[in-house]
Amino acid sequence: EEIPRPGRNPGNVLKQGFLEKRSRDPSFFGSEWHKRWCVLTQRSFSYFSSEKSKQPKGSFSIEGYSARLNSQLRKDSRKKSCFELLCPGKRGYEFTAPSAAEAQDWVEQIQFLLKDLSSLTIPCDEEEEEEEEEGGGSSDSMENSHNSSLNPEEPIPEAEGDDIYEVLPGE
Repeated sequence: EEIPRPGRNPGNVLKQGFLEKRSRDPSFFGSEWHKRWCVLTQRSFSYFSSEKSKQPKGSFSIEGYSARLNSQLRKDSRKKSCFELLCPGKRGYEFTAPSAAEAQDWVEQIQFLLKDLSSLTIPCDEEEEEEEEEGGGSSDSMENSHNSSLNPEEPIPEAEGDDIYEVLPGE
């Protein structure tokens, strides 16, 4: 069974499911809330007519948006299941989840992504290694100087065939 993904590989889908989306321009006779299959990826939010649809009815980058629960969007029994996505200068989106817990989960997932997108630092293994080195051993020992290019007085060794091993003092 194929789940629609808007031009993305399956690994990028972080959350998906049915939500009701409030129509921007409700028709006179129609409902203002429409059931949509929604897909959240690392950078975008897309919504489809159905789970089988290939083409999204709409899609937008979540960067710059904020997500929050809003029980004022509906007056009926589902008001605690409502949330909205807002961005200054851009269109806002209003949704109703199947339950209050599900609405909370959508909001938390989106907020987590937004925090990740706004973060300027990218965690990497090198930072963890540096923290471990600073915690143990003396900082003035040769152990912490593992990159010869950091010390301008040391000559850079020339690459010569088999001579790839560093000669340590005292050997």
